[in-house]
Amino acid sequence: MVIAIIAGDRREQEIARCAAATGATVRAFGFPWPEAGIADVTRCATADAALAGADIALFPIPGIAADGALFAPAHDGRLIPTREMLAGMRAPANIILGWADAKLKAHCEALGITLHEYEWDDDLMLLRGPAIVEGMLRVIIENTDITIHRAKIVMLGHGTIGGLACRALVGLGARVHVVARNPVQRAEAYAAGAEPHEFAALPEVLPGADIVISSIPARVLHADALALLPKHALLVDLAAPPGGMDRDAIATLGLRAVWARGLGSRAPVTVGRSQWSGIRRRIEALAGAKE
Repeated sequence: MVIAIIAGDRREQEIARCAAATGATVRAFGFPWPEAGIADVTRCATADAALAGADIALFPIPGIAADGALFAPAHDGRLIPTREMLAGMRAPANIILGWADAKLKAHCEALGITLHEYEWDDDLMLLRGPAIVEGMLRVIIENTDITIHRAKIVMLGHGTIGGLACRALVGLGARVHVVARNPVQRAEAYAAGAEPHEFAALPEVLPGADIVISSIPARVLHADALALLPKHALLVDLAAPPGGMDRDAIATLGLRAVWARGLGSRAPVTVGRSQWSGIRRRIEALAGAKE
């Protein structure tokens, strides 16, 4: 089996090591390459070369940008899979990734490539969740002059990552207000020690907030809501593209914001191995289906 690993960050280094350990032929392009290289992994000069003849392509788990670019910090995020690039894969080809946009789905449908998305697998989200929460805490500490303890923190969303983040912040003594549409998630936030709210309550919740965190991968914080925040407020967007906050309005209002994508890279070995566990399950299922 030939596996091409395209784009990503240091997590992909660990995924490549794990893939090579299975005996597969592994090719890589687009993620940071260690000085010592990676045993039994071939570094290709282009994405086309890595994908040529590949049975399976692994793309990063962080969401695809609005222009179709994969998460590829080493390439300034400008690594966009084209139909011509994907056409070199060996049929029946498969791509395993976090999630695909409409453009990538159209390319794959035209070429007969099967997509396998795992961004919303709860088990994998929980496995990489601690690294994301640790990264979030680092972002907050590095960008504020106050303690998390007793800070008023507004959290938008209380899914898998939002729930882990909420419990960590409550544990550090923050005054956490969770805004969520799902009544079960609001009840979970209450049980964790936070104050739950519906989105209609944003005008009452945002004034006086020290920190606002969003884990919702859809625009939920617009200019009118952002204008209610004090100037010292820090906004931390954990969400995949397009993100949960209006970044143009944030700039206009002079607020501080960090789009903290890819925080799983804080612990690339741990998170890379956890992602590989989900990837390997899918590869084994595909191999079994061929037999």
